[in-house]
Amino acid sequence: MRCCAHILSLIVKDGLKEIRDSISKIWSAVKYAKSSPARFARFKACVEQEGISYKSLVCLDVETRWNSTYLMLEASLKYKDAFVLLDMQDKKFGVEMAKSSGVPLEEDWEYARSVLPFLKIFYDSTMRISDSSYVTSHVYMKEVFGIGKKIRQYSESSDVSIRSMAMRMKGKYDKYWGNPYGIIILLLIVVVLDPRSKLDFVNYFIDYIFESTMVSGLKSKLLSSLKTLYDQYQGVEEGSQSSQQESQLDDKDDDPHGMSFYLRATGRRFDYISELDKYLREDPEPYTKSIEFDVLHWWKVNLTRFPILANMAREVLAIPISIVVLECAFNTGGRVVNPYRNCLTPKIVEVLVCTQD
Repeated sequence: MRCCAHILSLIVKDGLKEIRDSISKIWSAVKYAKSSPARFARFKACVEQEGISYKSLVCLDVETRWNSTYLMLEASLKYKDAFVLLDMQDKKFGVEMAKSSGVPLEEDWEYARSVLPFLKIFYDSTMRISDSSYVTSHVYMKEVFGIGKKIRQYSESSDVSIRSMAMRMKGKYDKYWGNPYGIIILLLIVVVLDPRSKLDFVNYFIDYIFESTMVSGLKSKLLSSLKTLYDQYQGVEEGSQSSQQESQLDDKDDDPHGMSFYLRATGRRFDYISELDKYLREDPEPYTKSIEFDVLHWWKVNLTRFPILANMAREVLAIPISIVVLECAFNTGGRVVNPYRNCLTPKIVEVLVCTQD
């Protein structure tokens, strides 16, 4: 199974290619303000004059970490007025910016502001799936469904640039998650085992995300695979439970009418409605945010009601959906000793590599 965090990184990388010019101007402005203590002091003076109280300072992004681009834009937009004032008071600012991409214009700031909520979707999603302590596998397809919905909405935007960015992202999204025949059915089954969503939620998003000609086959495959998996776990659990119940009836002589003899002879089960059917027929649990709902705890509490399903849920929900830790989730390539870092001595580079390992 492909790492969910890595695929999200690839999708965002394609989308960011569409906003490179606007980002480049803002990046150059931040670079100028951070390039020397004197320039940064002048920038801070502009911040004070504008009365900006935002605590975090502007930061440069790193080429190999796409989330740093989001963080740079988020912080820079807070200081937009300070950059405008800096352009008016510092003549060197305009001269230096003219050497690169130019001073950020109003449309550049507005465009960055318009795409920031879109990038935040991916940023928040990556933060959620990279949590090494609480993530269970049912989160995977929920994030896929949610991102697919947002990409589809932005693909219909009236803004040409945003629509173009969303279409690039959609191409990469469809490559990994747009083919229903390439979806791992077990990832859909674990969403069904989330008591807040169950089967109806999955079927709805299958209809929404995929083409109409393909959804019927995927939904029937999901249901048959779910029943097959349940039957496998039932075969392990039911034999021991039935024999235990029958032996209890025989030992206590509580079977004067021969019911245990009849069930044993005919192969009938004690419960004629399966746990799976009971679970799917019940109303879903009220929706709460993932961080506030512990799906494993729910199955632990309901173990006596659904012993077979609880055993199945305990194992399939433990499937890891990301192979990277949070710190590395945003990496898009190896670290590069770029022109701004080439003054490091070989010894310092070796020390940095050692401490990063």
